[in-house]
Amino acid sequence: MNVDSRSSPAPAHVSVAGATRARPTPRPRWTQTRREAMWFYVLVSPWIVGFLVFLAGPLLASLYLSLTDYDLLTTPHWVGLANYVRMFSEDPLFWKVLGNTTFYTFVSVPLATVISVALAALLNKPLPGMRVYRTIVYLPALVPLVASAMLFAWVLAPDAGLINRALALVGVRGPAWLLSETWVIPALVLMSIWGVGTGVVLLLAGMQGIPGELLEAATIDGANARQRFFRIVLPMLSPVILFNVVMGLIGAFQIFSQVYILTGGGPNNASQMLVPYLFEEGFKNYRMGYASALSWVLFAVIMICTAIVFRSSSRFLFYESEVRR
Repeated sequence: MNVDSRSSPAPAHVSVAGATRARPTPRPRWTQTRREAMWFYVLVSPWIVGFLVFLAGPLLASLYLSLTDYDLLTTPHWVGLANYVRMFSEDPLFWKVLGNTTFYTFVSVPLATVISVALAALLNKPLPGMRVYRTIVYLPALVPLVASAMLFAWVLAPDAGLINRALALVGVRGPAWLLSETWVIPALVLMSIWGVGTGVVLLLAGMQGIPGELLEAATIDGANARQRFFRIVLPMLSPVILFNVVMGLIGAFQIFSQVYILTGGGPNNASQMLVPYLFEEGFKNYRMGYASALSWVLFAVIMICTAIVFRSSSRFLFYESEVRR
């Protein structure tokens, strides 16, 4: 008698094996990746809270106030873009202040960069007592800014100043630095050179990190000291130079204490800069809405200049692991 094989039940061991394969394997609730992510957010949360409370919040509040008429005493009154219209079309002092700040920045930053590189190259020489010279160069960066300003008020004095006395020894009559519309910004630039010690230290560290084999190979190939410096040292230092330039741009556009202490923006607003100007508008003239608009224009100027520097840096920036085609 023929028995239909399709109607016969499947073996017991087959069904048990199938049920075993179909049952999902339980996954651990806290994997190593989840634990690491949790601890990352726990440890970074103080910074996030600080950023939201002390930076992002005031930043958004400043943006709102720049669109209002606010005198610190009454409720802000919405005026839209009136502050910006007034700034660009009705406030002639704004353009003078912007010109002063731009002139100061684009003179002081390149000059400080060149002097920093030159000093770092000199301090990198293996000479006796070099640690003492390095300390002397860096010490001015540790002096408080107010003390430095008071020191330069004496150094730049018209008659009893140290610089004018030194010029008188060679028969040159020095200018009234801080009292002259022509010489007040060069005087501030001269003061900015006083604090190049931080940049010099960074450049010196970069120079000492250059592999000696590169310089030895260049010497064997017949390169002189000037060629080694411009063909090897400077390209290897380009990331540090870029950092110093960007930080110098940001700091120069935000100059405040030197102007506030030494000149107060004078004479005849010849040394007035953006940050002291917006400080006066906000806290002396009680036009906080207009001061907020000035701060956002300053932010835009710094961002544009920084973006230009980064965009053009590909022409001179060099990394040791980079392969150019």
